[in-house]
This record gives sequence, structure tokens and C-alpha cells, in this order.
Amino acid sequence: MRRTRSLLSIYVRIGRTYWRWAPSLLLLAVVVFVPLGAIHALTLEAGGGLHLLAIVGAVLALAATGLVGEVFYTGAVSILLTHPHDGRAPSLREITGMVKYGPLIAIDLLYGFGVAVGLILFFFPGILVFVWLGLTAPVVEIEHRGIRAAFRRSVELVRHKFWIVALVLIPIEIAGDALTNLATEATHGIVGSEFICEWLADVLSNIAFTPFYAVAAVLLTVDLIREKGGGARLHPAPPP
Repeated sequence: MRRTRSLLSIYVRIGRTYWRWAPSLLLLAVVVFVPLGAIHALTLEAGGGLHLLAIVGAVLALAATGLVGEVFYTGAVSILLTHPHDGRAPSLREITGMVKYGPLIAIDLLYGFGVAVGLILFFFPGILVFVWLGLTAPVVEIEHRGIRAAFRRSVELVRHKFWIVALVLIPIEIAGDALTNLATEATHGIVGSEFICEWLADVLSNIAFTPFYAVAAVLLTVDLIREKGGGARLHPAPPP
């Protein structure tokens, strides 16, 4: 019962935070996922052929798109929600100058690869990787840690709170995947172009759900850092 109340409280805070910060969250999502969606769509088209070069190109493009995906966006949202800039929340332009591109790109690749391999091989290890390392991107931007230190810190923060983190992040991720599938089917019925269908589905689903995932990850990270005596905190109000 106590865990249920705590879980519901977290979801309420996620909703309230999203509502207050929606303009900035959505603008940031547009900036990240509109070009990313085009790359994804091109990747799928390239992979549709049978030629070896097309297949190799598709694989390389898929690897590249992971550089600015969900993990990268979550890191950027961490800056938006927690980093003071002259006593206020940073603007989009300021965020682009503050993001730690190298560490977030590396974490995006390593984290995504670990989850994918775990799911393909035995499924359950993929879930463990997803949860234990799910706070790595916020840690990088909130505590200014390197890649290895951020992975270790995520494990440290999740320890003793595994089920809370899992029951927050996993449902949001599943809902986002389901929305992507629905969006893909819907756009196929409206738009004739395969490229446009895939691009719209990817962009719309990411803009709709990834901000919820990012806000959830940041809130959990801030709460768990504070539980361990850290000074992380959220901005009281979004930028004007």
C-alpha cells in the first residue's frame, strides 16, 4: 500500500511537471526528433533493398540515429529542469551549449546496445539493464559525471528502489512503443509515401511520449540524489 501511494505520487508529479514545462519540453522534442525521424525513415528505406551495400548502410545509419535518441533527449531535459542559468531555467539555445554531447552519445549507444542484447538473448537481462542504468543520462548532466561514473551512480541510486524505478519507467516505455505502432498504422492509411509515413510516425510518437519518459527519469534521479544527501533540485518555474 505504501509503495502504491509512493508510485501514484510520482506519476502525479510527472503529470504536473509535464504540464508546467510542456512548451519547453515539446519545443526541445521537435528540435531533436524531427531530424531524427527523417534519419530513421531513410534508414528503413535503405534497409528495404536486398543489396549488401544498402543493408550495411542501413545498419550504420541505425547506429548513427542512436546518437541523438531517447537518452540524449533525457539528458537535455535534465539541463532544462535542473540547471540554473543566471537564476532562471535555461533557454533552448543555452541548453544546446550546455549539453555534454560526447558522454550522452556514448551512453546512448552503450545503454541501447545493452538493453537490446539482453532482450534478444534472455529478455529478463534486458529489463534489468533498462532499469539499473536508466538514470545514467540525468546523472551525467545533473552531477557532471563521466560515462563510467554515471553508470555506477545510476546503479547506486536504483539500489533499494528498483521496483519504484521499474514501475515508473517501464510502463511509459511500453506505452510509447505502442503509440509508435499505432501512429505507423494510422499514417499508412493516410499518406501514400512510405518515407513520409515512417517519418510522421516516428516524430509524432516521440514528441508525444518521450517527454514523459524524460521527465520521469529526471524526477526519479533528483529524488534519489536528494535521498543520498545530494543537492539536486528542480527549477521552481519554467522560463518565461
